[in-house]
Order: sequence, then structure tokens, then C-alpha cells
Amino acid sequence: MSTVATTTTPMRRMGALARAELTLLGRSKGTLFAALFVPFVIPLSMKQAAEGMDLEGTGLSVGTVVLPSALGFSLLFAVYSALTAVYAARREELVLKRLRTGELRDHEILMGAALPSVVIGIVQSLVLVVGCVALLDAGAPNAPHLVVLGIAAGLVMFAALAAVTGSFARSVESAQVLALPMIFVSMLGSGLFVPFEVMPDKLAAACELLPLSSVIELVRGGWAGHLSGGDVLAAVATAVVWTLLSVFAVRRWFRWEPRH
Repeated sequence: MSTVATTTTPMRRMGALARAELTLLGRSKGTLFAALFVPFVIPLSMKQAAEGMDLEGTGLSVGTVVLPSALGFSLLFAVYSALTAVYAARREELVLKRLRTGELRDHEILMGAALPSVVIGIVQSLVLVVGCVALLDAGAPNAPHLVVLGIAAGLVMFAALAAVTGSFARSVESAQVLALPMIFVSMLGSGLFVPFEVMPDKLAAACELLPLSSVIELVRGGWAGHLSGGDVLAAVATAVVWTLLSVFAVRRWFRWEPRH
């Protein structure tokens, strides 16, 4: 008799982990609500504020102000906040520790756990784009490749930042608290409520260094078509630096066992 050796690939291992994580995510009503509904509700309240802004001479419209902000909220809540809680919960439940004893490698565990939140972020982005184009007359993007680049960079960066934040949390509740500073700073300084184009120059230059700012700038600039080559390179460089710093921090400080 001949025996057939069964092998698993990294993609299959991460896919199996992602399916299990999606099942667990569906049981967490609070996390699921924040991931699915908050990013849709908040931007609706921004429309009136955007209509009251003086956008003359900025090259922006109500649609190009609200749409990038809506995508930013999706990254903050559906990806960053939700995934921070996931990493903390799985560590405290000893799930991460048990997974490390099997075939899965460390990066496969982290990426597999992140996949459901990333997929939710992608789906939300598509729905928000269609909704804003239809309801806010945002029009078609002048540089769609920059929009895709911005969203992709944001998904990778905030998944890595979630792992960093989650590694310092002692529980799901503390993970949600630890995620708040990044959320508040991003909401106030990354162009979600006030576009960089209407900020004072010095303030805008400082705020552009925040993690979410690079995503907002690429999406908004890709839609409005007003970014120069230097602006694009600066935004991409900011996203890459934050991602690399986050990956370094995860490799250095991520905890696989509960904190005592």
C-alpha cells in the first residue's frame, strides 16, 4: 500500500485560521457592531459639516471631502480597533500560544487572524465608494491607482498597528481603551473632519506625518487629482515608514502569552 503525504501551504493554513477567526468575530456583538456600522454612521454626520466649509480654491467638493474620511473611519474601526481587540482576546484565551505549537509560523498566525478584519475593510471601502459616488456626486477618481494604493497601504499599516497596540493590552476592554488615542488623534489631525487644504500650512505639515494622513492624502488626491509626484512620494514614504516601524515593534515586543 502506498501512503499519500498531505502537506499544507501557508495560504491554506492562514485560510483555515481566518475562517475560524471569522466565526469567533461573528460571536462578538460589540466588535461586530463597531466594525460594520460605525464607519457608515459617522460619515453621514459629516456631510452637513462639509457643506459648510469654504472649499473654494482647494479643488475639493463635498464628495471628495466626505469619501476619504469615510474610508478613514472604516480603517480605524473595522480594521484597527476591531483587530486590536482580536489580538488581545486570542492571547488572553491562550489561542495564540496553542497555535504556535502547530505548523503555523508566527507571521501566519498574525496574518490569518487579521484576514477577516481586512476583508471587512475592503468590502466597506467598496460600499462607501459606491454610496458616496451615487449620493454625494463625488464623480470618478482622476487617479484611481492612487486610491487603490492608499486603501491597500492603510489596510496593511493599520493591521500592523493593531498588533502593536494589542500586544500591550491586558484584556479586550483595555485593548479598546488603548486604541482610543490613535483613533482620536487620527480623527482630529488626519484630515477626517478638516481637510489639510483648509488647515494652516504649518499645522497641515505636522498632521501629514500621522499614520492615517498618508492614506487620506492618497485617496483624496487620487480622487481630486491635485497631488504632485512629490506629494505622492511623501505620502507613500510616510505609510511605508509607519508600517516598517510597526512590523519592527511587533517582532520586538509582541506577546504571545497573557500578561500577569
